[in-house]
Amino acid sequence: MEKQKRTLTAEDLYHLKSLADPQLAKNGSDLLYVETTMSKEKNDYVSNLYYINVAEKTNPVQWTYGENKNHSPRWSPDGSQIAFVSNRTGKNQIYILQKDGGEARQVTNSTNGASNPVWSPDGSKIAFSTSLKSDEALLLEEKKEEEKGNLVPLVVDKMKYKSDASGFWNGRFTQIAVVDVNTKEMELLTSGERDYSLQSWSPDGNYIALTADFSEELDHSFLSDVYLLEVSTKNLQKVTNSTGYFGSVTWSPNSKFLGMIGHEREFENATLSKAWVYNVDNKSLNCLTSETDLLVGDLAIGDFQQGAVTPGLLWGEDNESFYFLATDHGNTVVYYGSVNGELYPALLDQQHVYGLTTGGNINQAVVAISKAQSPGELFYLDVPTGELTQLTNANASFLDEVQLASVEEIEFKSKDDWDLHGWLMKPANFKEGEKYPLILEIHGGPHAMYANTYFHEFQTLAAEGYAVLYINPRGSHGYGQKFVDAVRGDYGGRDYADVMEAVDYVLDQFDFIDENRLGVTGGSYGGFMTNWIVGHTNSFKAAVTQRSISNWISFYGVSDIGYYFNEWQIKSNSLDDIQTLWKHSPLAYVDSVETPLLILHSEKDYRCPIEQAEQLYIALKHKKKTTKFVRFPESNHELSRSGKPNLRMERLHHIKNWFNEYIK
Repeated sequence: MEKQKRTLTAEDLYHLKSLADPQLAKNGSDLLYVETTMSKEKNDYVSNLYYINVAEKTNPVQWTYGENKNHSPRWSPDGSQIAFVSNRTGKNQIYILQKDGGEARQVTNSTNGASNPVWSPDGSKIAFSTSLKSDEALLLEEKKEEEKGNLVPLVVDKMKYKSDASGFWNGRFTQIAVVDVNTKEMELLTSGERDYSLQSWSPDGNYIALTADFSEELDHSFLSDVYLLEVSTKNLQKVTNSTGYFGSVTWSPNSKFLGMIGHEREFENATLSKAWVYNVDNKSLNCLTSETDLLVGDLAIGDFQQGAVTPGLLWGEDNESFYFLATDHGNTVVYYGSVNGELYPALLDQQHVYGLTTGGNINQAVVAISKAQSPGELFYLDVPTGELTQLTNANASFLDEVQLASVEEIEFKSKDDWDLHGWLMKPANFKEGEKYPLILEIHGGPHAMYANTYFHEFQTLAAEGYAVLYINPRGSHGYGQKFVDAVRGDYGGRDYADVMEAVDYVLDQFDFIDENRLGVTGGSYGGFMTNWIVGHTNSFKAAVTQRSISNWISFYGVSDIGYYFNEWQIKSNSLDDIQTLWKHSPLAYVDSVETPLLILHSEKDYRCPIEQAEQLYIALKHKKKTTKFVRFPESNHELSRSGKPNLRMERLHHIKNWFNEYIK
């Protein structure tokens, strides 16, 4: 008799394991990856390194222990050692672990921590990233007693002074340093009042690839150029031409080619990223995917994986071939390419590939894959045959116990004849002949993509008895350049029509949906769209807006991206065009709101600052509308994906309870 499974709860996040950042050694057998779980006791995330012998298909073996965050494993060139990052001493530093065993050895003692370890080709040194003020030493020094705990004012003289990811600027710039793995001597390779992003070390040992923006006026510059830093002299050689944004730089084994991912900002932040190759000998830079509508990289959206890393172009031993991830029609897939212009999929399926490693072998890869009913596992890919062999079963016990909801793909034509694509998730305990309420979910970005991937929020709602509809309206990635660019200047226009027509489509096609019990929710741009919807239709019985935008006029001056995002996305000259900004602001339509609206927002959200929620809440309350405001302390824009575990649980419960109160 088949075991009766229970339905999922929000707290099941504590039982799930995120497997990410797989790293295959050059021998093609030794594999390391990071397993992350949430600790209820610590109210934090715990990450450790695990090992598998791919050739022998051994069971995973845990290599680091403890309640800390151990991550970013990187094999030494000879495969005998692993560099990784750990916060076991209170701040991130780089450690080395011998493959044949023993305790991890700390090799950096950097003042403000160290990250992103990159081995030198001879294995004697590790380059890393760190942040420093102009008067700070690289080596950690004990603070003077009078310096400890003193409050100081924040003096601001630039526009880019805050970031949702890192908070207020602390006067530090990201620099590149190197440490001798034997002597632990550290040396700065870059300096000055500029940020440098470490990329990769050339196999011949001569150069370190990095990215930086050398524009004189950085507040209005959005460039990322590739440079080669000559290790012996520290001289910089410019590779790209200050035409756009480039990164994820990798070397061919013979140091003759640089692979990179980037674009020339033809459509600002809606531009598709492409694959590029730079020939070191003749100094030529060519875009290899210019004739396609393929988006290079992983732009799928989810709320589960922790520490996923999108690699750049992963070169083969022939110095001409490489693999990379691409985002395409609701999936992320593995593509093969070559410097000669060859381009074709190597792994094309209904999936989200959120990790890829080859060890430099063109015939094999290890991929991290998630699907709607699979939180994520690692697989060995035999490239010539396309055969996948599962290497891990970290979430098997969870899947044996919990009944996840099934998902059906939908495709339909919009009223203006555009192809639209999405999914309908059935309630977890779906029964034929019964009627169910529906929740419409809208993603952020707007240039992101819902995908064939695990989404805990959706599964939580499905377990509560809701069907969940999620589509990629125009503005989403994965469907070509014209599609992703179509939302700019049209917020609340055809994008709004797309999501509403999706609701009409499923109501027409699926008779189990109760048209009188509809809800809507979304975050960031999805929060904007939720606000817009309740101000333009009464079709929904309840709505939950998350980390939203309500007023583009104030957003201009308070968001970490506002002063340029308005111009790029609303296509308004900001404060010179108040009328356009107000026309696209949901706050302008509060008189029309009849839908009960729950407002969720994080106190330290600098992307969509909490004043956006405050304005909306007060305006609705002042007009005696049905609303409630929940503020999450010490949290930023990423609350739903990487916030404090207890607050993530609270958020999911608030969403569920609001819909239960007003829809069920």
